[in-house]
Amino acid sequence: MSTTFRRKVLAGVGALSLALTGGVVGLAGAAQAATKTTPVFENCDAPAPQPDGSGTQNYTVTLPDTAKAGDVVPITIDPGASPLVPGFSVTTVNTTKVTLKVGATTQVVTSPPETVSVVAGTPLDPKPFSGTIRIPDGTEGTPVDVKLDLAVTDADLSGSVFTTTCTPAPRPSASLGSVAVEALPKDPVTTRLTPNSGKAGTAVVVDGANFPAGPVTCSALLAGAATGDTGTGTADASGAATCTVTVTKKADAIKIDGSAAPYKSFVFLEEQAGVKNPIDIEVLPGPLALGPKDGQPPVSFPSVTVNGKSQSVVGVFNAAAVQDFRGGTLGWDVTATRTPFLNQTTGHSMAKAQLGIQPSCTVTNPDSPSTCTAGAPGAITDTPMKVASQAAGGDELTGGEFAVGGAGMIQLPPFMFADTYRTVVTFSIA
Repeated sequence: MSTTFRRKVLAGVGALSLALTGGVVGLAGAAQAATKTTPVFENCDAPAPQPDGSGTQNYTVTLPDTAKAGDVVPITIDPGASPLVPGFSVTTVNTTKVTLKVGATTQVVTSPPETVSVVAGTPLDPKPFSGTIRIPDGTEGTPVDVKLDLAVTDADLSGSVFTTTCTPAPRPSASLGSVAVEALPKDPVTTRLTPNSGKAGTAVVVDGANFPAGPVTCSALLAGAATGDTGTGTADASGAATCTVTVTKKADAIKIDGSAAPYKSFVFLEEQAGVKNPIDIEVLPGPLALGPKDGQPPVSFPSVTVNGKSQSVVGVFNAAAVQDFRGGTLGWDVTATRTPFLNQTTGHSMAKAQLGIQPSCTVTNPDSPSTCTAGAPGAITDTPMKVASQAAGGDELTGGEFAVGGAGMIQLPPFMFADTYRTVVTFSIA
């Protein structure tokens, strides 16, 4: 599936493009945690005619003092005033994606929409907002630093989106805060039941992970209460546990004792009197598809006039539909590549022009068993860039219907031939 861009550059007096700027919108927070304020120097790229700017922004970050590896923990960021000074007054709805370096991992926290009254000459001072980060696996017994890697603010003005990108220097920034990771292993979890259904007398093998080496016990539950059916097993040195329990009475879940919720579901088959009529239905896997097959209509970007200065223009990618009907546990990645900006008739090209995307991914079918994750903002080139993904489910069902798109920005060089240029962006799924 391809998306086509057109860019017309006018010689002489011509187009006037409206551009907005926003500060780095942050997160807001959690109680019983440590708070730290860190000055971060940023270089901000604003849409023309708003000039770019640089300066220091004071980030006040609140994080839990401690956590376990694998935990999802709250984070609060109060970013303070933006280093950019708006050149005009306007009211916009701002949404920001803050990219953080959490240890060695990159994670994105997205703000809720905020109505902002931009006042010419007054830096924006956005409200804090809440989010979560995941403590990486393998960090037991060490502190995990959280640093700013990128902040992208989308300003929506009557349906048109204008993007400001602020990059810390150095990138990533100094530590905004840290979490001491406990030396203890991650919480024990129940991972699988074999089988996960049966009538009274069924022996069930229960698997788990992250248990201390030694004996374990397992239990059947009904509506959260123990039924009295229990079993025994062992955990090896790696924390993998196996336990066997015989189900003698109605149950709807089974766990290895000491594990964290949620537990694994069990379907109890009750004996019924009468003549039995077995019914089988074969469910065949459907496709993994990215559509429409014939491509999207061109993305509309406003014209610009050559003025000897670098300029930026913004548009919105038409959402591509992802359908995952495979009926399994697989994940997928959507990547984007593009061709050079050129006019094949005249031979003119814009080799220095850059095309960036602020990816988005939303669930369009509420019955979808999976969620999707948007990729980090960045430049689309001839090297595949991940713009969205669905994680593999392990033992859990994955799939669903999704829309992949996002805001786009073209950064133009100060001088070029006045002409119409085209690049073709191709989204691919695997």
